[in-house]
Amino acid sequence: MPPSPWYHPDPRFLDLSGGLSDVVRPAGFPRHILRFRNQPWALRVGVGQLSAREWQLHMGALRPLPGNLPQPLALRYHGHQFRHYNPHLGDGRGFLHAQLRDPIDGRLLDLGTKGSGTTPWSRGGDGRLTLKGGVREALAAEMLEALGVDTCKILSLFETGESLIRHDEPSPTRACVMVRLSHGHIRFGTFQRLFYQRDSGLMEDLVRHALRIHYPQRLQSDDSAGDDPAVALLGAVTERVAATCAGWMAAGFVHGVLNTDNMNISGESFDYGPYRFLPTCDPAFVAAYFDHQGLYCYGRQPEAVRWNLDRLADALSLIAPREALAAAAEGFGAAFSRHFDAAILTRLGLRSRNLEDDDGLTTALFRFLERSRVGFDAFFFDWYGGQKKGPRRYQGREWDALHELMAVYEAAHPDKLSLPYFSRAEPCAMLIDEIEAIWAPIASGDDWAAFEDKIRAVRELAVVYGRAPQMPGDVRCPLLERAALGK
Repeated sequence: MPPSPWYHPDPRFLDLSGGLSDVVRPAGFPRHILRFRNQPWALRVGVGQLSAREWQLHMGALRPLPGNLPQPLALRYHGHQFRHYNPHLGDGRGFLHAQLRDPIDGRLLDLGTKGSGTTPWSRGGDGRLTLKGGVREALAAEMLEALGVDTCKILSLFETGESLIRHDEPSPTRACVMVRLSHGHIRFGTFQRLFYQRDSGLMEDLVRHALRIHYPQRLQSDDSAGDDPAVALLGAVTERVAATCAGWMAAGFVHGVLNTDNMNISGESFDYGPYRFLPTCDPAFVAAYFDHQGLYCYGRQPEAVRWNLDRLADALSLIAPREALAAAAEGFGAAFSRHFDAAILTRLGLRSRNLEDDDGLTTALFRFLERSRVGFDAFFFDWYGGQKKGPRRYQGREWDALHELMAVYEAAHPDKLSLPYFSRAEPCAMLIDEIEAIWAPIASGDDWAAFEDKIRAVRELAVVYGRAPQMPGDVRCPLLERAALGK
């Protein structure tokens, strides 16, 4: 691997003592057929210069990256799954592959895998990922990133030449190995496991590690939490996941499996299984076919996230006062409301006015969307910047009330209406029928044109919301500056 000034390996998980992970080996795959390489993010983090052969070795065969983790680590955790506690979880088909620093903002980034083989936590599974599952994850991450949601990025996808048997796909089906880029893979369930084992020493170490890596500002001062690290951590996580959940709601995204082992303390959205995007605004819309009670339906996602925060608070009560932890988690409601208003205004391309007006606009908007059943993505496409552009007509009492409220708002970025995205006849969406239409030619004839076209369309959408990844050459880069000064 040739040196890159943007590549900054920093395997900080090794700072922790044992008991949180197991050393594992990647599976050996018969083939490595590259299906997706996220070159913009690869360039940003300093691995974009890898040759095709080097990419295959490090992202397909999963050889260690220079100066990074010498061996992969499968992380241990427990979790509530559909609110039933399961002490038999852990990384069963993935592992922590590498850690490095983002050269722009200095935050730590993890490279994690999925479909990379069995581990001590595979629970009888084969440790593999279907190719369709990998394609779906890549599409979800790209769409959420474009819409401003804090999400992992799918960095690489290799088809492995294996055949898999799955009950939820026509089988045998094709296999793949995926590498995703995320700010962290420490899950709520990691803390739950330590609570279950009553390991207060390792819990304290993990809390301090999480603060140092993800929320260093909370180590310096936190008026609401005093000097208690666990309370400070929970307060920071509450704020971060409130923003992410608000982003899902504004994007019309239904995660589908909001278990405590599918939420991490960096606050990012990840692990996209049976997700869906809303065709129309329906609070009862369910993504997972096995969610028979609608526990994780669209409208209950804030409730699910808050419930998970309470479980994280329970775990942290091993080392911190319950009353202070409860108060920290209680901040979720106000934080969610604030971030939700901001996310809706961003999606509408409007400037904020004040808390009361913004909240009133959001309430009126969702009343109209729910009752009218107009296309969720179509509305935001038609009315970006407060100016009607699309072919659809809106009418009714709810629309009149919403239109009146929107009329007093100013466009935040009126120049963006001239972007290529708005020359489209219809919005870029990610509905289930579209995903199936993308997969069908891949399955039948290995035709990836529709997948590639969709990725290009989503990245046009990302430009609208300012979500195209920045490169170190485009902005001030603190890590490069420090390196140049020999620090």
